Amino acid sequence: MVIPSVISSVQGRKAAAARLAFVIAIVVQALGLGAGWPQEPAEPRIDEEIAKQEKIYHRRGADVPRGYITNRGLSDYAELLPTGFCDALGRLGSSDRWLDIGAGAAQAILDYYAPEDAAAPAEKCARSGARARAVAISIEDRQTDKWRERAASLGDDRIRYLSGKRLRQYSPEELGKFQIITDVFGGFTYTENLSQFVDKVLSLLEVGGGFYTLVPGVHLEGGDKLGTWYLTELEDAAGRPEKVCSWLKKTSCVKVSCESKSDWKRPTELINIRKVCSDTSVPRMKLVEFVAGYPPDRRFQLDQ
Repeated sequence: MVIPSVISSVQGRKAAAARLAFVIAIVVQALGLGAGWPQEPAEPRIDEEIAKQEKIYHRRGADVPRGYITNRGLSDYAELLPTGFCDALGRLGSSDRWLDIGAGAAQAILDYYAPEDAAAPAEKCARSGARARAVAISIEDRQTDKWRERAASLGDDRIRYLSGKRLRQYSPEELGKFQIITDVFGGFTYTENLSQFVDKVLSLLEVGGGFYTLVPGVHLEGGDKLGTWYLTELEDAAGRPEKVCSWLKKTSCVKVSCESKSDWKRPTELINIRKVCSDTSVPRMKLVEFVAGYPPDRRFQLDQ
C-alpha cells in the first residue's frame, strides 16, 4: 500500500525538476549555447550544393554564367598552363595521345588541328608537322558543327569527343593511355573528390607522361597575400592548412612542379605532374565543405 504523503512528495519533486529543466533550457537558448539541441546547419547540405552544381554544368545559351567559359583555345592553354606545356605538346608524334579534361567545346584541340595557314600566330602553341591523336572529355555535350566537320574530315579516329560521364566513370579500355593530359578549369577545379580525380588521371598517364593543370584561389607555395578569398582549401588530419602542391608532392611515383601566380586575380598554382613509375598512390582527402559556383568553394581534409 502506497502512502498518499509519499506520492505527494514524489510528484512535488518531479514538478520541481520539470520547472528546473525548463528554466535551464531558457537560459541555454538565451546564451546561444544550444548544446544537445537540434539546429539548422550553418551551410546547405553538400549533396544539395552538388545538385546545384549539376545545373550549372548543363546550362545553355544565355543561361550559361558569365564566368563559366567553355570555348578556351590553344592560346589560352599556352597562357594558363605551366611552362613547358607547348614544347611537350610539340614533341608528340602521330602515334601519341593527348587527353583534354573539361574540354567544353574542345576549341583547343580544334586549334591544334587547324591548318598551318589558318592558325593565328598566338595559337601556334607547339605546332609541328605531325599531330597526336586527341580525346576531349566534357560532362556536358558542347560539340559544335565545326568539331563534327573536322572529325569527319580527319577520319582514322584522330580526334574524339566524349561526354555525359565523369572521368572516374570511364573504364581504362574506353580511354587507354596518354602521353599528355590537360585540365584547364575542368575536373581538378570542380571535382568533389580530389584524390580520386588525381588517382584516375595518373592511371591514364603513360610512365614519363605529364599532367598539366591549374587551380585558382589556393594557398600558394611561395606564401599568400592578406585578405585572400580561397576557393579550394586543404587541411591535414589535425585541421591545419595544407598547400595543394605540398599535398601532391606526397604522391608516390610522381614529380610535381608548381608555378605560383600571386599577381593574378585569384592566387593560382600552375601544376605539372610527371609520372615517373607505375605504382602511384595519392594521399586521400575527404570533402568537408562544398558550395556550388564557377568554380565552387571546396574544403578537403586529409583522411587518415
